[in-house]
Amino acid sequence: MAALHQDFASRLRHALDRAHFPEGRARTGALADRYAVSRETARKWLTGLALPELSRIIELAIDFDVSFEWLATGRGQFQLGAGEPPPTSRRLSDKEASLLAAFRKLPVDKRKLLVDFLS
Repeated sequence: MAALHQDFASRLRHALDRAHFPEGRARTGALADRYAVSRETARKWLTGLALPELSRIIELAIDFDVSFEWLATGRGQFQLGAGEPPPTSRRLSDKEASLLAAFRKLPVDKRKLLVDFLS
């Protein structure tokens, strides 16, 4: 069975390569950890069997410094900034991942309140 969203998966892998994201099985785990999703969900994104939700595609584009339009559709420019070094990624610690997962479970209004409080 051909992957339904193979073009998106290819663009996502390209963005991850540019960010020096781990390769192979480590990539699936790192992506799952970073975005607080299951390894199965991350695997489906990387193989083109599923697309992330729109808000997640926006988040991926921002995190990996690529154009949302390019990542979502393949149109437009790959990179937004010119002459900037590519972002680097690092694996989140268990505490960071747990905190990020808890933050992402909050409703948008509570997220904003928390960010305002911390700022």
